[in-house]
Amino acid sequence: MAQFLDMELTKSAYKLMHDMVKVKKGESVLVTIDSIGDFRVAEEITKIADALGAKAMLAWHSTPKGYGSLTMDYLPDPLKACADQTDVWIELNDQWLLYSPIWDKAVTNGRTRQVMLGGLGIERIVRNIGLVDMQIQKEFQTKLTDITKAAKKVRITNKAGTDVAFENDPKRPINNEIDYSTPGAHFLIGQIGWAPKEETINGRITFDGAYSGGGDLELGVLSETITYIVEKGRIVKFEGGKLAKQAEEYFKSLEDPNMYLAAHVCYGCSPNAKLEGCTTEDERIWGSTEWGFGHQGPNYSGSEPRVAKSHVDGISLECSVWLDDEQIMEYGKFIHPELKALANKLGKE
Repeated sequence: MAQFLDMELTKSAYKLMHDMVKVKKGESVLVTIDSIGDFRVAEEITKIADALGAKAMLAWHSTPKGYGSLTMDYLPDPLKACADQTDVWIELNDQWLLYSPIWDKAVTNGRTRQVMLGGLGIERIVRNIGLVDMQIQKEFQTKLTDITKAAKKVRITNKAGTDVAFENDPKRPINNEIDYSTPGAHFLIGQIGWAPKEETINGRITFDGAYSGGGDLELGVLSETITYIVEKGRIVKFEGGKLAKQAEEYFKSLEDPNMYLAAHVCYGCSPNAKLEGCTTEDERIWGSTEWGFGHQGPNYSGSEPRVAKSHVDGISLECSVWLDDEQIMEYGKFIHPELKALANKLGKE
């Protein structure tokens, strides 16, 4: 019997595996999902991989509590053993294996293409992959990546209170999330992320969109703001109400000084993303910026991972951004001429 968005889901899964991951006949494909994820998405991706000639396996397991290394005690040994023994790993986990020891191993083995799509249900994968004009999206993201990579200094503000500045490290990569055909770490399209020079990050970072740390810190869409006071790349103070206090207490509970260090900053630039409490989609809200603190993957450091017990992400909405004193974004709208023209083609102002 036909189910909701059946055809759209199949098209989106095919687009993902054929056009973006570029699965080849004979390759091994692992799809992982925890017990609170949308199993139909995992099943469809696995079937498409098989139809493309891959040797596909779907690993469905109980839901961990927390992100990263905090998931390890919850995972079956066979899953731990196979995560880096595959050509492609599609992660749909709601509680992310991302930034865990098995993820670090998989994304640095020179073989595995790891695609993090954590928590994406049917509507979200259709909206954020199936319905996106990939050619225009690629042009937009490539231009934004190029001008950001060329900038030495960056400043980000928003009406909620963000006002933070930092310097870029030209030796570090900038993750332009749209092509999944090479070994290493990949994420949902509609995001460009990088790690600034940590010692140069100073100011206020205020999250007014959503906030996600897994487990007890999975706060979703925020009812009040959470602010970090950051000095030389490290959180020195939390400001706000009860949610800020909850975040502060969670960080303390992990007893890990690396949790307070900035891991990355990202632009959100998905034309169809909605703020609904799924971090993978929330981070891509058009005109937002997102900061991650804690574990830093090699895709950001450009070398070895910086290990931490977990990873916490927060989203700041309707941002203004300056690159070397040139403003490219104002209150969540791209005003750089070339970016603005491409944004219009994607249906954005």
